[in-house]
Amino acid sequence: MAPLSSAAGLPALQALKPSPRMPVLFVGHGSPTNAIEDNAWRRSWQSVGAELLERAQRPQLILCISAHWLTRGGWQLTGMASPKTIHDFGGFPQALFDQQYPAPGAPAVARGLAQELKSPATGGALGVDEGEWGLDHGTWSVLKPMFPKADIPVVQLSMDYARAPAEHYALGQQLQKLRERGVLIVGSGNIVHNLRVTRRGTGPNEAYDWASEFDTVVQDQIKKGQLGALAQFQKLGAVAQQAHPTHEHYLPLLYAAGAAQASEMPRFFNTGFQSASISMRSVLWG
Repeated sequence: MAPLSSAAGLPALQALKPSPRMPVLFVGHGSPTNAIEDNAWRRSWQSVGAELLERAQRPQLILCISAHWLTRGGWQLTGMASPKTIHDFGGFPQALFDQQYPAPGAPAVARGLAQELKSPATGGALGVDEGEWGLDHGTWSVLKPMFPKADIPVVQLSMDYARAPAEHYALGQQLQKLRERGVLIVGSGNIVHNLRVTRRGTGPNEAYDWASEFDTVVQDQIKKGQLGALAQFQKLGAVAQQAHPTHEHYLPLLYAAGAAQASEMPRFFNTGFQSASISMRSVLWG
C-alpha cells in the first residue's frame, strides 16, 4: 500500500514521472485580501486555474517561488508532508487569518530536487526545510483560488536574498527540465511593488508614472523574449528603485522567466495596478 499524506489523505508523491511540458506562471499577488475578496484579480486566478486543468495534464507537483520566503546562505525547499498555512501579515480581517490551504507536501521529491538542483552560488545541493516554513500567503493566496481542492502537492522554493538577481534567474533556468516531469512552476510576487506610496481607492488603470514605466519595460522584454534581460532591472536606475525599494517581490519573476523558453509566446493577464504602486500584471508561458 502506498504511504498516505497526512495533509489530504492522498497517496504521497514519491517521484516525478515524465510528462508533456507543463506551463509556467508568474502571478502578481498584491494585497493578501485578494485571497478572500470577490474582485477581478481573484476571478482571473480562478479562471486561469480552471483553464490549466482543462487544457493541460494535471500537475504532479506545484513548485512555488514566493516573495515571502527569503533565506540567507542558500536556497531551501519545503520538505514536510503537511505544510502549514502561514498567515505572515498583520492588521487584516479575521476572515483572512481563518484561511487554510491544506495541500500535501512532497518530502521525497523535495529531497531529490534538493540534490538535483544546484546552488548558483556554490554549485552545491539546496537545503531542505522539514518544519520551520510551510505555505506563506504568496503561495496559498493565489493557489487557493486557482486549485481550490488543495489536492495537488505543493513545494516552496526559498530565495537567497543576498544573491545577485542573475543567480536567481540561473536557478530558474534549472527549473525548465522539471516542466517535462509534471511540475507546474509558479512565481508569486509583483512586477512593481512599493508599499511606501500606496494610494487607497485607486482604480486598476491608475498608477504612478514611474510604476507604469517600469511595468511597460518589463512587459516589452517579456514580449520580445528577452528573458535574461529581466535580471538587469537595476540598470534602469531611479525608476527601478521607485518600483522596488526592496526587490523581493520582483525576484519570483526571474525564476518563472528562467523556467520559460524565449520562443514561448507569453500571455498577460491581470494587467492593472492595485493602490497605484503595485502591478498585478501576471504572465502565462506555454
